[in-house]
Amino acid sequence: MIMDMKGRSAFCDYFVVMSAQSSVRVKAIVDGVEESMEDADAPALHKEGYAESAWVLLDFGGVVAHVFYHETRKFYDLENLWGDAPRRSYTKP
Repeated sequence: MIMDMKGRSAFCDYFVVMSAQSSVRVKAIVDGVEESMEDADAPALHKEGYAESAWVLLDFGGVVAHVFYHETRKFYDLENLWGDAPRRSYTKP
């Protein structure tokens, strides 16, 4: 899910929120996102949570990606916390 945070957050324009059914899959998603962004010459400025892989945050400046273990995503419920933010789903072309 992509959340438009413009005017709602002082630190980014977008949240990209993803989740997976295991910590191994969380790490695989994070690795894939990092590789793709590095290939696009836009490496992460900061990364947190990778060792535990319950909630990994990747900061790309204007975009912050949150990759959750599915139970952790339910617990923190960012979508509800930022309920007024316009959102859209991503579908692979």
